[in-house]
Amino acid sequence: MTLAPLDVALIGYQDQGNLGMGYLAAAAHVRGHRVEMFDIRDGVDRIVERFEGHSPLVIGFSLIFQAFLPQFRKFALELRAAGIVSHFTMGGHFASLCHEEALAHFPEINSVVRYEGEQTLVELVERVKARADWRNLDGIAYLDAGNVVTNPARALVPDLDSLPFPYRPYEPERMGGLATLPVLASRGCARTCSFCSIHTFYRTAPGKVVRVRKPAKVVEEMLDLERKYGVRVFLFQDDDFPLWKAVGRRWATELAARLHESGLAERAIWKISCRAEYVEPELFAMLRDAGLFLVYMGIESGTEAGLDVLHKQISAERNLEAIETLKRLGIAFGYGFMLFDPSTTFESIRENLHFLRKMVGDGTAGAVFSRMLPYGGTPIRDQLQKEGRLRGDITRPDYVFLDPRINDFHRQLVGLVRPWVHGEGLSYQLSYVVDEFEMICRLVPGVTGGEAYRASLKALTRQSNERLLGLVEHFAESFAAGDPSVPDRDEISDYCETSIARLREVRNQFVAENVYLLRDASEAACPSGPVLAPQVH
Repeated sequence: MTLAPLDVALIGYQDQGNLGMGYLAAAAHVRGHRVEMFDIRDGVDRIVERFEGHSPLVIGFSLIFQAFLPQFRKFALELRAAGIVSHFTMGGHFASLCHEEALAHFPEINSVVRYEGEQTLVELVERVKARADWRNLDGIAYLDAGNVVTNPARALVPDLDSLPFPYRPYEPERMGGLATLPVLASRGCARTCSFCSIHTFYRTAPGKVVRVRKPAKVVEEMLDLERKYGVRVFLFQDDDFPLWKAVGRRWATELAARLHESGLAERAIWKISCRAEYVEPELFAMLRDAGLFLVYMGIESGTEAGLDVLHKQISAERNLEAIETLKRLGIAFGYGFMLFDPSTTFESIRENLHFLRKMVGDGTAGAVFSRMLPYGGTPIRDQLQKEGRLRGDITRPDYVFLDPRINDFHRQLVGLVRPWVHGEGLSYQLSYVVDEFEMICRLVPGVTGGEAYRASLKALTRQSNERLLGLVEHFAESFAAGDPSVPDRDEISDYCETSIARLREVRNQFVAENVYLLRDASEAACPSGPVLAPQVH
């Protein structure tokens, strides 16, 4: 069957769904335009085949991270080589905040849609369709004879409830066999962390920075996703779930009430990302009873100096209090942690490792950490440039530490800890399985061997955390003392591989013991039939 030519093709990554693309597609659909979304990993040939010889009017690239810029440019060049003559545009945080750099390094695109793009994209498509001049649109930047032209920024969407629900033409991802999809309750962040481009994205455009949807509309969308896809697990992708101050508490109280009224509090669970100072026992007990099962927090540092550099505006003690509150309430947690930032010293590494032991030394979550990177549009990037410490290039931003020994130490450490904290390393696999189990406990009643399984997961995680943190601690101490000898990489890899094999064995035994319960839960929730949880990698 020949399909109608597309007006708009949106290309990006579709992991856990791409809500940004989904909102753009929905806005175009409402105006009567034919839109499809593609995962860039589908490849040029497959996407061009869908076009069936008809170039879309506009192809939009959703660039989440600037590191992907070369990949997207190569993709665009291949589209042009295949005869695609569409108007190429790009959106996202980096393209919005650093549009001059984006246009300079990606001259194949015709325009950049800056900031929230629902209205701008629709108007761009309609101008292109009418063969009218699009260059005077608000919210657009483009090259004119090699010079960057930046039109006035379009105001942020004042009423999020005026937007249609995101377009979701894909099957939900599954965890524990249960359908999972992302949703949004708000846009924007009131905080000003120095390493984050989110607040600069929302503050650079005119309009109110933080906007919150009505709880009734959020629950309406959740019910719609439950009806259409059998979704039982909702992942709120808000930059900062709206719990701030009294107004946030009132909003959360109404959301919880609506979830109970709808029955979703008994049928579904959900995850949020928020700041640690919002985590209060009474509030989060109420949210837990309404379905909250997992909280992600950007802890980032266990030292006061590091928190100041990152402008977190919170103390290390308050972060630990939040973690302890979640543990007491039986709410799972994930976290971001930057063992390395521009202020890092060997002493701060020691303090941060001590903090991580306090936080996850008991095995409640896998130990993870990273290095802060100076992304485009962030205050800390500007500061590092001013200090002459900025290094790397547009796709691989970097910096030098004040203590030159840290540069060498970090370079050596990255390879050592890769089996734990990179990609699908041991720490991430442990945390995934722990979160999966907590989800199963909430949604699949009557599981067999749950307490023994929980104890096994906690023991495996505790052992892994101590091995990882001990490795970093001992290597840092010896390196600071002038001994740069590198621990045995093969021994480390063998330990992680053995631990993953043991985790797989324990997890698959639990699944086997409860296979019929998991099948029944999956089948009851899934309109197209049951799907069991994937194996641990």
